[in-house]
Amino acid sequence: MNFEVIFFFFIAVSAVVSAILMITQRNPIKSVLFLIVNFFCLALIYLILHAQFIAIIQILVYAGAIMVLFLFVIMLLNLGDESRLTEKMNFKKTIAYVLSGIVLLEIMIGLGLPLGYGFSSMHPRAVEIGTVESIGKSLYTEFILPFEITSLLLLAAIVGVIVLAKKKFQ
Repeated sequence: MNFEVIFFFFIAVSAVVSAILMITQRNPIKSVLFLIVNFFCLALIYLILHAQFIAIIQILVYAGAIMVLFLFVIMLLNLGDESRLTEKMNFKKTIAYVLSGIVLLEIMIGLGLPLGYGFSSMHPRAVEIGTVESIGKSLYTEFILPFEITSLLLLAAIVGVIVLAKKKFQ
């Protein structure tokens, strides 16, 4: 196996572990932090697949803007007393966690075995498709009309929000 495959499996396992830790955390701030780790793992997987633009957007939009928004909302909600969240783990939950882990392990092993650990099924132009240059070229040539319509819709939405906010505060 080459370095790229080993790095991919390391990042994939990190993404799965951070997702599991995100779900099992009782503290919502820790859960959001594990979600940010998961987003960075996904961005690294996009980089392995030579999709640089999607990786950068993943970090900027999701790990940056949306996660900061989540953290602010969680901090502003002030969840208060966490004693109600610290209930005792009973026997049924323990069995459910163990069985879920075994099923997840079986799925990961089953998905990993028949692949052959190669990236030979990639499109011949896969390296150049995910670049910022190719996305910009297709966006401003083939898809210029939908792009401009979307920008006009966003502009109309912004003007509508300003008009509604101005009426509300007068």
